[in-house]
Amino acid sequence: MAIVNTEDSRTLLDRLADQGFSATVTSSAGGVLRVSNATILCGVADDQVETVLAIIRETCESRIRYITPLPPVMEPGEMHIPTPVEKRMGGAVIFVIDVEHFEKI
Repeated sequence: MAIVNTEDSRTLLDRLADQGFSATVTSSAGGVLRVSNATILCGVADDQVETVLAIIRETCESRIRYITPLPPVMEPGEMHIPTPVEKRMGGAVIFVIDVEHFEKI
């Protein structure tokens, strides 16, 4: 199971399919900024785990983006000039889970 940035999910799914791996994707959100993510589920045999991990690492590289946070709640007449902040985006959070039983119908 890998949680990746939505921007990376289509490329990741294509690369997995090119190598013969099937995967399921669901939308998710999380983190401090509630950024849109995709959760990719891919069941593989033990000897294929490293291959899938390599594909994820190559496809979902971390990068820096500058975002402007929402302004704070302010009193009338107050002024707030938002300053963009640096935020690391992309990458992946990966969980390798042993599955006792699996059926594909």
